[in-house]
Amino acid sequence: MTRFFQQGRPSSRLTRPSIAAAAAIAVTAGVVAAAPDAKSDEAGPKLSLIAASTSVTLDSWKEEPGVYLDLGTYLTSENGALEFRVNRTSYKDPVVIKQRIQDGKKTRTRTLPAGLVNDFSGLPDFTRITLTDAAGEKVLERTETFCPNNASGRVRPDAPANSKYPQSCPTNPFTLGSVWGVENGWASNTYSAYYSEPVELAPGTYTAEIGVAEKYRDLFGIADEPQTVKVVVRERSWEDESGGSVGRGAVKSAASAHGAHAHHAGHADNGPHAQHGAPPGTPEAPAAETSGAGPSYNEGHGPYPAAPPALPWALKRSSLGRQAAGAAEIGDGPGQTDGSRQAPAARPNAERPTGKASVPDVPKPDLRSLPAYGITVSDGYEEDPDRDYLAFSANVWNAGPAKLVVDGFRSPGKDVMDAYQYFYDADGKQVGYTPTGGMEWDPRPGHEHWHFLDFASYRLLSADKKETVRSGKEAFCLANTDAVDYTVKNAAWHPDNTDLSTACGEQNSISVREVLDVGSGDTYTQDLPGQSFDITDLPNGTYYIQVLANPENRLKETDHDNNSALRKIVLGGEKGARTVTVPPHYLVDAN
Repeated sequence: MTRFFQQGRPSSRLTRPSIAAAAAIAVTAGVVAAAPDAKSDEAGPKLSLIAASTSVTLDSWKEEPGVYLDLGTYLTSENGALEFRVNRTSYKDPVVIKQRIQDGKKTRTRTLPAGLVNDFSGLPDFTRITLTDAAGEKVLERTETFCPNNASGRVRPDAPANSKYPQSCPTNPFTLGSVWGVENGWASNTYSAYYSEPVELAPGTYTAEIGVAEKYRDLFGIADEPQTVKVVVRERSWEDESGGSVGRGAVKSAASAHGAHAHHAGHADNGPHAQHGAPPGTPEAPAAETSGAGPSYNEGHGPYPAAPPALPWALKRSSLGRQAAGAAEIGDGPGQTDGSRQAPAARPNAERPTGKASVPDVPKPDLRSLPAYGITVSDGYEEDPDRDYLAFSANVWNAGPAKLVVDGFRSPGKDVMDAYQYFYDADGKQVGYTPTGGMEWDPRPGHEHWHFLDFASYRLLSADKKETVRSGKEAFCLANTDAVDYTVKNAAWHPDNTDLSTACGEQNSISVREVLDVGSGDTYTQDLPGQSFDITDLPNGTYYIQVLANPENRLKETDHDNNSALRKIVLGGEKGARTVTVPPHYLVDAN
């Protein structure tokens, strides 16, 4: 089993020294960002493209050439937050984006042009980058997608202390809804981060011009003020950094890192790609100066860290737009999601519940399955080299309006726990519980955590929808790995337990709490024998991968009729060389 990390928080081995230096110089020099004199007469946020530094240094590794165009440009929002709600009604329907504008105490919404976005990764072709060499010859022209959730820090000291928006833009192909935003008085990096492709550039000095595309300038009233940044490309070697030769096989390429991640206690972490291609053992550079934004605002709900170093708040007054009166409060009106509801905490109860079990009439979770994706065929493993397996990724998510909370309680000396589901009223007060199966300790290397039993099951169905093969994976450690729909009521935009280190307990734990927050889902990649489907002896033809949440209906939820999702596949080839064709799922064309 591989847990597919959609939110990780690795430390960055390599920083951008030019940007860090610029931050330190700006603060040391005492360039203070004064607050605007008066509120703008224009309703809605004032957006500006700025550059944190006039010069950046980018590293290209000799063994794997290419630089990521992290040029230190940011979009700032003043006179209010820039906020979007992005949804699709179903996988048959296109993605629709709406801007929410706070006008005093009122909120108005405008629907942006159809086709502006096709997925949930951000605003496509938002920035245009032109690169010229020392001779003035154009060597590159490209556009970059902008994720507003790349929050990098405050641009003035009286801005809200925290950004209420999610930490990055989701990448799961079956995402249903997302919230994007640049907090009032904050800046979001325009760099596409690790979702962009590296560029091969010879060592030397270049000039980059970065501007916002005309359609977005017109749409949001952004001034046509491109930023110019000097770019120094510096060649480095893994051998020099590690003190010895590091084989190429020790590092994943950018392409492979996007879909396959290194194992970490059963999850997949942000591997070498998260370090800009640095090999294992590369020394860590000193941390960059930041604006005070915590690390959670530089990484996010996606397979890679979402934003590079934070922006220094001490900017000249001319770089700032006008400020809305007062600091923005986190929260919305009745019936609207605010992303700030975190009760109950992820800490487990210390003792097993007492008194009569009950299932009160309060909001409950709604578990739903996403169609399988990441579907591939393997021609066998070391222990079964002559077998063929079908691997896939599966996600079960919680549409709310209440989070799923399951506590396990252990009898001393036992490797099992009794599990209980807890229920809460609208104020977050615990008002009931019910037994819901058990948890077991998984001692295998790479696991070593507590699994909740019967959370989901995976089955391969024949063309007539009859079960053909069942995955052996039916025990799970729950974690909020994917932001599936943050527009549903009570969605938690900043979930606590996002990986095994925060969710699954230790061998000596007396109790464990596993939580699936509203709006988030948990992805597991089934790529090991017993978890993937053995297709060695199956005839070619049409099949369906079924992802079934809460298969025994042990968990109490609002709706048991939406727990199953099917994904059609077509098997072909011959033994030892099987193939799989994955047709689009309505408008979603992702295998």
